Amino acid sequence: MPGRVNLPFTWGPQTRPVSRYTSRMKSQRLLPLLVLLPLIQFLASCSKTLPPEFSDVATLAVPTSGESLAPKLTTGSNGQLLMSWLEKGEDGGTLKVSQFRDGAWQPATTVVGEPEMFVNWADLPSVTALDDKHWVAHWLSSTAAGPYAYNISVAQSFDAGTSWTDPIEPHTDGTASEHGFVSVYKHADGAGMVWLDGRKTVNTPSKDPLETGMSLRAATVTGDGTLRNEQVIDDLVCDCCQTDIAVSSSGPVAAYRNRTDDEIRDIYVSLYRDGKWQAGTPVANDGWQIAGCPVNGPAVAAAADFVAISWFTAAHDAPMVRASISKDGGRSFNEPVLISDDIPAGHVDIAYVGNSVFAVSWLSDAAGDNTIKLRALSLDGTLGKVSTVGASKLSRNVPQMAAFDDKLILAWAGLNGDESDIVSVSVMRGR
Repeated sequence: MPGRVNLPFTWGPQTRPVSRYTSRMKSQRLLPLLVLLPLIQFLASCSKTLPPEFSDVATLAVPTSGESLAPKLTTGSNGQLLMSWLEKGEDGGTLKVSQFRDGAWQPATTVVGEPEMFVNWADLPSVTALDDKHWVAHWLSSTAAGPYAYNISVAQSFDAGTSWTDPIEPHTDGTASEHGFVSVYKHADGAGMVWLDGRKTVNTPSKDPLETGMSLRAATVTGDGTLRNEQVIDDLVCDCCQTDIAVSSSGPVAAYRNRTDDEIRDIYVSLYRDGKWQAGTPVANDGWQIAGCPVNGPAVAAAADFVAISWFTAAHDAPMVRASISKDGGRSFNEPVLISDDIPAGHVDIAYVGNSVFAVSWLSDAAGDNTIKLRALSLDGTLGKVSTVGASKLSRNVPQMAAFDDKLILAWAGLNGDESDIVSVSVMRGR
């Protein structure tokens, strides 16, 4: 990728003279070395991590109480697993949350209900645990200006979701435009977040997309509700693809779909270093030229300084799910690995499952039934078998996945009769 320099490995010069004694010793050792070489090569080949098998899919009861959609899984800094979702009302909606504990989803609590809530299958609200008691929620509140004019509302709880503060907005532009597709992470000052910001979309129409396009912005909300570190990360990005953030040992890594002047919409990352977000760089140059937003964002996961990103692309009319791994905190990425080209619909997720292995999930339409697929990916690029863990009658879906103990927990939107409902399963991971 641009900016990555691969330096050739070279041997240093021989500085000590080789005596006849040294030469004789080398010749005596040569035969054992030739005998051992095949064994050494065999052991090296065996050092590759064998991806685990995924099996024993079990349905988990979800404590919904009405027509529900837009599930979102988040893993907190202390390992807490939360799932939030929306429940439709006659007017607006209600954001609810449940914690996964003792092998089950616990009774749900209500974060907020409001008639202005923007309810959408792709732009997912969230609840994230910054620690055991400090949780942060975000949702979207419509304005009267138009169907896609809505603001981000952020509230905090200091008693693990029992009560919530009054909401604030992390953006200060005041325009009646789209603000959404938020990703939240734990920041030293409180909750860091990035989002797609449409403040320029209300400008006078122009042929220059920089004048009217979507941008990627960031801010931090402190525990007392103060806004800090407002920043533009990228001034032109795809309009409505989900963003994602993972925190490596070197710092946060944000993944998003970029947009160029000539409508190339490939996956980029931005690194948070030295108190600010760096300029975005491409993970891979797919060259997907598309005039509109595919509503299909990337997913990112991290373990120590290993960062893995999965994404969907249909460059050159060839739909596929790809993934790439970084071993230096996101500064550079290996050559992408093909996860699936069997008519995937995308809507990917990724999670670290331990033992140098990530798991990638995606929505597939190969059989016309919107199946949720799963596959292991080792750090060395070795792929596991493809597993099917469920299906949905809804094609407009963003399946979620998270690792918890020795299982993978997944959730997606399904149908219960004529109404949407949340489906959740656990999947065992083993050798």
